[in-house]
Amino acid sequence: MKHIVLMLVVLLFSSMLLPLAAGAVSYPAPEERNEERAATPAMHVASKICLFQSGTPEVKATIHIQDTLIVYRELPSHELKKVGKIRVVSFVREDYLMAEVIEGELLPGDIAKKGDVASLVISSDDKCR
Repeated sequence: MKHIVLMLVVLLFSSMLLPLAAGAVSYPAPEERNEERAATPAMHVASKICLFQSGTPEVKATIHIQDTLIVYRELPSHELKKVGKIRVVSFVREDYLMAEVIEGELLPGDIAKKGDVASLVISSDDKCR
């Protein structure tokens, strides 16, 4: 009987600790990354920027030259906040897009989306050359 009670107590405490362990895999960016990002100059309207994209057929079927994409920034709460818009200027090699900022102020790490397809803002246009 004592063994059954002991096993039930262990099971009860284990079930209470399980959500804590599951939350360990979801965490905000380290403070150093936030400081580095804040030190990076924002890309303003009329700036040319470079975006990384997967180069899959789905991306190529969805994103075209002159398309407008909405740009979002992930908040520490993991919500996406709209921060601007870009217009696609060209595809660069297989995995990059060059675009022009048409609204807002963008930072590296922002996410440009059209439908279910997303691209990552990586820098000014230097990386796309």
